[in-house]
Amino acid sequence: MIRWRKGEVVRIRREWPGAVELDVTVPEGECRALAYPPLVGRPEPGDEVLLNTTALAMGLGTGGYAMVVAVPNRLPQDPTGPGHLVKARYTPLQATVLGADEQDSPHHDVLREADSLDGMPVIVADLHSALPPILCGLYAGGSPGTPRVAYVMQDGGALPAWFSMAAARLRELGWLAGVVTVGQAFGGDVEAVTVHTGLLAARRVLEADVAIVAQGPGNLGTGTRWGFSGVAAGEAVNAAAVLRGRPVAALRVSEGDKRERHYGISHHSLTAYGRVALAPADVPVPVLPGEFGERVKDQAELLAVRHRLVPVPVDGLREALADSPVRLSTMGRGLTEDLAYFLASAAAGRLTTSLLS
Repeated sequence: MIRWRKGEVVRIRREWPGAVELDVTVPEGECRALAYPPLVGRPEPGDEVLLNTTALAMGLGTGGYAMVVAVPNRLPQDPTGPGHLVKARYTPLQATVLGADEQDSPHHDVLREADSLDGMPVIVADLHSALPPILCGLYAGGSPGTPRVAYVMQDGGALPAWFSMAAARLRELGWLAGVVTVGQAFGGDVEAVTVHTGLLAARRVLEADVAIVAQGPGNLGTGTRWGFSGVAAGEAVNAAAVLRGRPVAALRVSEGDKRERHYGISHHSLTAYGRVALAPADVPVPVLPGEFGERVKDQAELLAVRHRLVPVPVDGLREALADSPVRLSTMGRGLTEDLAYFLASAAAGRLTTSLLS
């Protein structure tokens, strides 16, 4: 189940909040590795490191790193301070964090009886890669940081929020007011037990005007109707609705993915929103040209039984996307390789702007 290697750190490649990318020598040669200093300490050149090379050996596009499990000759100091939530529970790297909703938290009194999002729009997306284009659509023609946006990261993909360079950069630039990690995910500005308390923390602790809910990088799919981590998008719609928020269901649309189940509107969106989401949501349907645009429009009609379909013009959104402060990429495709994907995500941001006004 795990491929173990010992290696020696050759150099530091780059780093961002919560993560350090390394070059490490292993018996097979030199490889790229990733360490999370809050978990294992900060490796330095010359350090021996214990690695999990499973994802690297599998050639995973998102997670193709050797992961640093420990720096055995220079262990970090024991953690201090409050925090009783255990995440990545009962794994070798289980970690304690301070949850916003736990008794020792300064926010416990605020969240103890909290039960409403006060109509806050909650944009739900299948893939982590939707986060930057949603923000591009939300801020198109306006000032980043207004409205305040929180990212609520589910645990269907990467568990550490630190893995996402995009989220770290968006946070640094003020495009995000903060990151809330929920379920088994950890490493956000705010920790919470469930999507429900995560949304309430976004509203009450981070004082967000909008929340975006999506899994971390690296979704899981099996080519079956139900075996994909994006099923949780439907549950997020339900959570937003029961807390009296306003769910906005961003569609996963692709013209670059030629697989029938993902071409046009992905079956992930049709299943999560059409079968799992039991509460109504606003569904932004991008107005795309030609035969492909007609396909998207027709597929969206399958969701009209429960949801409100809202046609959203996409004029000007390509320019907004081109100005994204972080690299746009989904399933290895950039803006020019799958423009429809990014336009559909940006359309969710554009629709939400109109809801706020």
